[in-house]
Amino acid sequence: MPYNAPEGTADMLPAVARLWRTTTDTAAKLFSTYGYEPIDTPLFELTEVFTHGIGEATDVVGKEMFVVRSGENYKRALAAGSDAGLKAKQKLSLRPEGTAGVVRAVVQHNLVEQGAAPAKLFYAGPMFRAERPQKGRLRQFHQIGVECLGASEPTADAEMIIMLMRFFEVMGVPAKNMRLLINSMGDDACRPAYRESVREFILAHEDEMCEECRRRADTNPLRAFDCKNENCAHVMEAAPKIVDHLCDDCRAHYESVKALLDAAGISYVEDPTLVRGLDYYTRTVFEVQVTEGMGSQSAIGGGGRYDGLAETVGGRPTPGLGFALGFERMVLALEAAGALSEGSKRVDGYIACVDQSVRPAAFDLVCAARDAGLCVEMDHQGKSLKSQFKMADKIGARVVVILGPDELAQGKARIRSMQKHTEKLVDIDAAKRLLSQFGGQLVGSGSTPVNIDAVFSFENDDKE
Repeated sequence: MPYNAPEGTADMLPAVARLWRTTTDTAAKLFSTYGYEPIDTPLFELTEVFTHGIGEATDVVGKEMFVVRSGENYKRALAAGSDAGLKAKQKLSLRPEGTAGVVRAVVQHNLVEQGAAPAKLFYAGPMFRAERPQKGRLRQFHQIGVECLGASEPTADAEMIIMLMRFFEVMGVPAKNMRLLINSMGDDACRPAYRESVREFILAHEDEMCEECRRRADTNPLRAFDCKNENCAHVMEAAPKIVDHLCDDCRAHYESVKALLDAAGISYVEDPTLVRGLDYYTRTVFEVQVTEGMGSQSAIGGGGRYDGLAETVGGRPTPGLGFALGFERMVLALEAAGALSEGSKRVDGYIACVDQSVRPAAFDLVCAARDAGLCVEMDHQGKSLKSQFKMADKIGARVVVILGPDELAQGKARIRSMQKHTEKLVDIDAAKRLLSQFGGQLVGSGSTPVNIDAVFSFENDDKE
């Protein structure tokens, strides 16, 4: 019986994998103009990084996080009935989000020295949550995120929001299809009292709330604003709003962020119920939603400020903020807008063999072309010449180089343009000399690969 991918996961087949590569390349190019550098952290961390950073009362930690145990430690926990006997370093979890791990890395490696410039970092990769699989929500999903540690001014908040909006626009999500929501979560000076007022409101209306929201009253009352139960949402419309309880510093910060967005021409909607799902957020929070075609999974990216997170993972007080965007959600948004362009595989040419005697010469020409940065293919299955032409057409090769015994004896090769349906003879040695001039110009080297037309367009060649 053939195996399928685990529930809640999806294979990145070539077309989607190419789109993922294009997306990450676009992010790297755009984010670098804002001063961001790449970082990669492990796919799993000490569980405490997430329980302390994200918060044990959150759904992400309490319900959705995948724990990781070695075979031996799993047996020990099974025999003991719990993993309480394991050391902290033996308790690992797959990362459900990227921020906590990046902040841990910043603290561990002291990337924000006292008085130094902020650490501006971006990452891309898979995240893992044990959610109920549905469209736009997978158990292994892919995020692109940025984190800025060491910046406290409202300009950093506005810069990050603008960068996120610019990215979606560059990727092709129409601006008219997006809605930016913003809010302030306050800080340790004003949020505790507000949190208590929301808790009291929930308890006063507990007979109207779902069981989950009643539980949240004591663990994480602000999450009730994000409940998908229609009745709970209706009740919470009358709950106290954080904007009415902000301290002077938080209010001034929030007003400055809005003024900067206004000056930059960024449209937004103030949403006093926007709380995001993680405990570490303070002050500015934001979320980008798609207004049509996405159903309940309308959020495609978001983030906010987390000025106390570095301390929870053992660092000194360091202001921070960041965002993450979901690749799979963004793809759905592009599809809904009719703007999805997966891009096709680039195939410059195909080297076709008339018979087996020319195969060594064909392989030599293939190697020379690839060393010059061209994408070329040849037959590895002993197909007939007719079948080779069909394959070249199927993969979208621009030209076909035909090597036959008679032409090869003259040092020639026959070139056919698959678009113009014309043929000509070219000198193989001349083509190789030109290819050698571009040797080493492979994709990713920083050089522009030679165009195949520059190799095989010789004015003095005989035409047939």
